[in-house]
Amino acid sequence: MQFNRNDENYVYGFIGKNIRKYRKAKGLTQAKLAEQTNYSKQFISNIENNVHQTFSIGTLWRISLILGVDMYKLCIEENKEKEYEEIYKI
Repeated sequence: MQFNRNDENYVYGFIGKNIRKYRKAKGLTQAKLAEQTNYSKQFISNIENNVHQTFSIGTLWRISLILGVDMYKLCIEENKEKEYEEIYKI
């Protein structure tokens, strides 16, 4: 499902892409991430593939802990990391 930037669901798309990026960088499969977070593989797949799947901040926190990345990094749009770092001095 595709959302435009003015839609509140837009955020789920780039968070899913970031989760996939960091999961792969850590060498985890969707099944392994699901196992370590106690979620189903289908739930992780839906998040990563932008199948409209809502999730809580707690879910995002748990995933970020397993991936070993700060939670805010999962919430940055593609190609905007440097921009955010400059603005927020992170």
